[in-house]
Amino acid sequence: DVQLVESGGGSVQAGGSLRLSCAVSGYDALYLCMGWFRQAPGKEREGVAVINRRGTIRYADFVTDRFTISQDDASNTVVLQMNSLKPEDTAMYYCALYDAYGGRCSFREDFYDYWGPGTQVTVS
Repeated sequence: DVQLVESGGGSVQAGGSLRLSCAVSGYDALYLCMGWFRQAPGKEREGVAVINRRGTIRYADFVTDRFTISQDDASNTVVLQMNSLKPEDTAMYYCALYDAYGGRCSFREDFYDYWGPGTQVTVS
């Protein structure tokens, strides 16, 4: 079975940092795309950052240089380092994956086949 499990969420003050991790088991692909998404209360889910197996990265426009996505192939983990957090970053954060078959990693949610249960980030 494919499993994605997020961890690292919590409550921080504005300006603080959090490091989210997503542990993946039961799935791998040459053209795997991993993504971090978030959903704030009353809002639609949006993409935050995506990365493929070759390390090609895309960030959502609102990220600027505050967030960094990375992957650890040895542990099959994808990390989202979030710095300078703002109250508007408060949301449930999800990781997800799909096989892009050589294409560019997308922010479209319907492309992603597997999702984790999410981890809550609260910034006050």
